Amino acid sequence: MRYLLALFLCLSFPSLYAQHYYLFVGTYTTGKSKGIYVYEFNAQNGEMTWVSNTDSSSNPSFLAIAPNGRYVYAVNETGRTIPGRVSAYAFNKNNGQLQLLNQQASGGDDPCFITVHPSGKWVVVANYSGGNLSALPVNPDGTLAPYTQLIQHKGSGGNKERQSSAHVHSTFFSPDHQYILAPDLGMDKVMSYRFTATAQKPLQPAAVPFSLSEPGSGPRHLAFHPNKNFVYRIEELTGTVTVSTYSNGVMKNIQTIATHPDGFTGQPGSADIHVSPDGKFLYASNRGEENNIAIFSIHPVSGKLTAVGYQPVEGVQPRNFIIDPSGKYLLVANQKTNNIVIFQRNQETGLLKPTLQKVEVPSPVCLQLLAK
Repeated sequence: MRYLLALFLCLSFPSLYAQHYYLFVGTYTTGKSKGIYVYEFNAQNGEMTWVSNTDSSSNPSFLAIAPNGRYVYAVNETGRTIPGRVSAYAFNKNNGQLQLLNQQASGGDDPCFITVHPSGKWVVVANYSGGNLSALPVNPDGTLAPYTQLIQHKGSGGNKERQSSAHVHSTFFSPDHQYILAPDLGMDKVMSYRFTATAQKPLQPAAVPFSLSEPGSGPRHLAFHPNKNFVYRIEELTGTVTVSTYSNGVMKNIQTIATHPDGFTGQPGSADIHVSPDGKFLYASNRGEENNIAIFSIHPVSGKLTAVGYQPVEGVQPRNFIIDPSGKYLLVANQKTNNIVIFQRNQETGLLKPTLQKVEVPSPVCLQLLAK
């Protein structure tokens, strides 16, 4: 009897424990925020509990977690008189505390995105106002070395007010980690770079160096389908999603669809995009006048999208959002209403249902999860 009980506990506890995560929240510190906030997120019931926060950090707006979970990297989104920087933190999984290790220059103004190579030996940063991207080596102790490569984009787009120059908005590794795809909002292009982790300068233009978006659309973020054959780009200025086939750094556009209903006449402000873990649905956040999450079903063969619905986010300026690995919950960071709102996903229909759980966080703009 004792053996059966012990066996039951051994089988049950890991599955329960695996549903507990650390949630890291990147913020803007122009208001009351102190920097990066750490919460515990329970994916069984959708509850969030505060754990810790940094004492002072300037605009750690976007975060990336090292593959080993021991380090967290943040951009410091500043520019002009205070050049952009990148910060490295050690993370203690036992008590949920972050400790600043060091900082390095990002290579351009207003760094807004950072990603980590799966080896943990490189981070790649997008500098929005600088119009460039940089590659920084990671030392064995998790600290950052100065960037060894800085690639400057040159170009403009059809929107004279927003696209007078290049604006690199993100840097995504391809599913095989052999390429970096860099949406440039200012040039209406997604640039493609071959990535060689063993080289001092790891980035080289791909054989097909870019994929065009429609003039004036402003590509911002990407999401890959779990089957790795499709990539979806959110376009901020036109409020659209462009669907592309993907293979070895090459994107071929096959569909562009609006993130708002046909009758919408306001100013789009699309921000973030994610595919559900099962690959059946795609979600896109809209700021501006809409303040909602657009929901699309994904055709299992063609990868094309069909609009399913639009869920109000119960806040203003839904910048970034995240879907937990089980696909049960979707969490939205509402920058201007200083809250994170938790929705339950219907995994059959893709629709979202408010859980009535809202957590007050000053100016949240990025969400990242790490299993406890």
